Amino acid sequence: MGKTEMGGGPGDGKVLDIKTADLKSAAPTFSEQSGKLRDALLELTDTLDGLGKPWGADDQGKQFGESYEPARTKIEAKAKILIAGLASIHEAMVDMSDGHIENDKLIASMFSKKGAKGGDPGKAGTGK
Repeated sequence: MGKTEMGGGPGDGKVLDIKTADLKSAAPTFSEQSGKLRDALLELTDTLDGLGKPWGADDQGKQFGESYEPARTKIEAKAKILIAGLASIHEAMVDMSDGHIENDKLIASMFSKKGAKGGDPGKAGTGK
């Protein structure tokens, strides 16, 4: 269990080599890194907010501020997307692992001795 091979491809016929243990052990890394990135973003925004607007109120400072503020907002928004993306990879890997285990169980039941005795193909694994 944990490994799926499918023929028809080049080489040795392996299309998927999914190990559920690998998925489950790697998944938390994405959640951890999402948290670290979130913490870094919070620290950055707190520091920048604490600085105020040190570029001044003269014409050159106003020009800088007009460019800086929208750029900062965009960067912070993009970082939030990355944070959410990393967290969702964690969730997806866990879901994929769980789904793979269920799929392996389903396939195993279809080819079990009970299911191989014949009967209704719609009731695979029941022996009926």
